[in-house]
Amino acid sequence: MNHIKRPFQPIENYGIIGNLRTVALVSLDGSIDFMCAPKFDSPSVFATMLDRQKGGFCALEPELEDFTTKQLYFPGTAILLTRFFADTGIAELTDFMPISTEHNSSTSAIVRQIKTIRGSIKFKFSCVPRFGYSESNYEVTNQKDHVIFDCPKEDLKIKVSADVPLTIRKQNGYAEFMLEESETATIVLEFLKPNEEGEQLSYYIDKAYHETKDFWVKWINKTSYKGHYSELIRRSAITLKLLTSAECGSVVAAPTFGLPETLGGNRNWDYRFTWIRDAAFTMYAFLSLGYYDEATAFIDWIFNLCQKIDLQLIYQIDGNPHIEEQELKHFEGYRKSKPVRIGNAAANQVQIDIYGELIDTIYIYNKSYKPITYQFWTIIEKQIAQVIKNWKNPDHGIWEIRNAEKEFLHTRLMCWVAMDRAIKIADDRSFPYPEQEWHEIRSEIYKDIYHNFWNEKLGAWVQYKGAEQVDASALLMPLTHFISPLEPRWLSTMKVIEKELLLDVLVYRYKNGDDSFDGLDGEEGTFNMCSFWFIESLAKSGELDKAVEYFEKMISYSNHLLLFSEELGRKGEHLGNFPQAFTHLALISAAVELNKQLNRQVVKG
Repeated sequence: MNHIKRPFQPIENYGIIGNLRTVALVSLDGSIDFMCAPKFDSPSVFATMLDRQKGGFCALEPELEDFTTKQLYFPGTAILLTRFFADTGIAELTDFMPISTEHNSSTSAIVRQIKTIRGSIKFKFSCVPRFGYSESNYEVTNQKDHVIFDCPKEDLKIKVSADVPLTIRKQNGYAEFMLEESETATIVLEFLKPNEEGEQLSYYIDKAYHETKDFWVKWINKTSYKGHYSELIRRSAITLKLLTSAECGSVVAAPTFGLPETLGGNRNWDYRFTWIRDAAFTMYAFLSLGYYDEATAFIDWIFNLCQKIDLQLIYQIDGNPHIEEQELKHFEGYRKSKPVRIGNAAANQVQIDIYGELIDTIYIYNKSYKPITYQFWTIIEKQIAQVIKNWKNPDHGIWEIRNAEKEFLHTRLMCWVAMDRAIKIADDRSFPYPEQEWHEIRSEIYKDIYHNFWNEKLGAWVQYKGAEQVDASALLMPLTHFISPLEPRWLSTMKVIEKELLLDVLVYRYKNGDDSFDGLDGEEGTFNMCSFWFIESLAKSGELDKAVEYFEKMISYSNHLLLFSEELGRKGEHLGNFPQAFTHLALISAAVELNKQLNRQVVKG
């Protein structure tokens, strides 16, 4: 198999396209360098982001000297435009994955339309697929107007159709063609089962763009949000929508695997799964914007899941609880960051906080949109029974510490949230529940947090019981209404967090001084979602001007398409899996809070 070496691109050099089944990442130079097909959690077919030589890619590039590029989304959509600029010409590449309310198709496809705006430009197209994480062999055939890459082991074939001639060289697909001003060429990649034929090329040329554009414009305009930062919120909402499964109703934490949190280090995880915590927060963001269909689909997914098995931390997209972590030893890793992992051992961890995030979202859903059924309430009772049984126990915490179990503040806080929201749901709906017992436990957890996680010497609530350091997850204390944002102890905690964990607007999740705490090598970057938590806490604590300034500064750390990864490195480079749901939902939450406070300021005059 012929290997073609491509340079690594910065993580922030990518845009995302998708069809609510999977996504592809498109670089600033027009190369698709990451995609799993046909679904989010399928093996990769393009993964040059993780191995320059063996990963696979699909490039469509102009032959222009000294060209520069720009990327933008068609407003209100996930349709990506990449423009190429040179003295001798301008070209525009449009990439999208068809999705339509009119055209029911189970096919995942990528449409690539290239157009010469000025000049006479020669283009090169290269399709270099590498199935099964670059480990599965395939056959390639050239038919009348398309090329077929067939991989029986993965039960998948890629059909490449085009209105320009396609050729095969060394098991890869190629095309070279010239376009004059205003001329357009279309190349389509369809990801099919062995017995599927796919669509006609004419559909993708004539209808797919308009149907996809209409889908996204109609969807984004369903939002009930009208206020400050609308453009930012809409882009983050589209990004979160791209990470949801239309088939299942679940949402992936990020669509990628193996992208490093520390360059050259071993913090390289697979995030193509549904974390109950991340998904619940995502639905909270959707609910705050009026996207009730997405929240309903997730509630149904949870309901069906909990009828079969006990709640755990992480699931496959279809609800399968069995997840094994493996290392892809043949991948070199992004900029030599190894090992590249698929699967996630966090599936075996105990993280008791998930009950709080989930029941909080159900509480919002019940309050703001649709009353839950009594049958659903009986499932919540089962979750509360687990909280009552386990709330005093140590666990691995929100940051999935692999080396230690502690009585983490965030876990204890979310146990209180679970009790509090369950009580409020029951009282609102007059559901039967052991009122005295639940109230007593809620009060006991509250007192435990207030007194036993407070470090008088430090002047702050600390990371875990007996700790000497703070943790950015404490910022959720006022955001979950556990404590008043004007409480003296909270204001003191905020000051300690700002002193210990902040670099201007950039926030570390924790600093524990050595690797023994989390059992991993290397220095972490700052966590983007923690920055947005801090901004929201500032706004709630009465420091609105500072919160607005920090928010504007934080947005400037996004990439050129307003997308965020999980972390930022020493040079402000994006690190971790990309784009990251948690970052974008935290952005939405902070923006909604800022809008509320700014409107109150106007009313007060």
